[in-house]
Amino acid sequence: MQAEARQISAVVATRNRADSLYKTLISLSGQETQPWEIIIVDASDGEETHELCEKGIVNLRSQIRWIHASVTGAASQRHQGVMIATQPLLWFFDDDILFEQNCVERLWNALEQDRQLGGVNAMIINQRYHSPGFVSRTMFTLMHGRREKSFAGKVIGPAINLLPEDRDDLPEVVPVEWLNTTCTMYRREVLPTPVFDEVFTGYSLMEDLALSLRVAQAGWKLANARTARVVHDSQPGDYKSDVAAVASMEFQNRYYVMTNILHRRSFSDHVRLMIWELFSIASGCVSKRGIRNLAPVLLGKWNALRALGAARKNDFRA
Repeated sequence: MQAEARQISAVVATRNRADSLYKTLISLSGQETQPWEIIIVDASDGEETHELCEKGIVNLRSQIRWIHASVTGAASQRHQGVMIATQPLLWFFDDDILFEQNCVERLWNALEQDRQLGGVNAMIINQRYHSPGFVSRTMFTLMHGRREKSFAGKVIGPAINLLPEDRDDLPEVVPVEWLNTTCTMYRREVLPTPVFDEVFTGYSLMEDLALSLRVAQAGWKLANARTARVVHDSQPGDYKSDVAAVASMEFQNRYYVMTNILHRRSFSDHVRLMIWELFSIASGCVSKRGIRNLAPVLLGKWNALRALGAARKNDFRA
């Protein structure tokens, strides 16, 4: 069957990963349904990615539009792509995913069949929710304030976002409370302006959580298309190598989402945040890599606390 181009603008932020992007585009070329255009927002140091886009991909019917990133950073690059997109559906996907059969068609169908659905994401088959053990379930219950049969796809406590689950007894399209940007389609009309808040820079941890929460708060439904599947072949990057910086960003961005988007600002919310951060640090120590990274993680969390404290002091003075 010949591939069909839909009214979808795909936006891909990338930097120095031409080989990975090539594999992703080759995978997309095998889909029967493809986007009308693919906007590659490139912050690479060299020309490999630009040359790849100029050369094109066999069997990929989408128009590839390469642009140089004005500002390096996942959120900034995606926002830049959205600004030149031409189609009514915006599709964010990472430069290191592989598509399973009919993935794009199933995402498209989910939006076509429910006009109230603002956004839908794919199931990441190698990164999904698994039934938690006793300790984790107890922690989730403490963060959430009540028990749940499943915490999959929920946003609990101080902006703790949990992945969707994949079970045969679930429908093909499952309601969720947030969406990632690994492989997600939105209706253009539901996106806020700007698409991502200015606080999300560089690696932009939790920018996807913030965006999807804003869409949901505007009255739109969110869902996971469980049978639209991708593999996330996560690749290393410069931004991931600084463990302390990533740990600090995670803490500060979670605090931002908790207080400015979820509006959870009570004393108990702050206590839950601190408990969760301590739990996360302790959980990381079950592996050799976690133990090796313990010192920079602690440094990052301390730097985040200092930055948040300084910000609050400045707000008080103002």
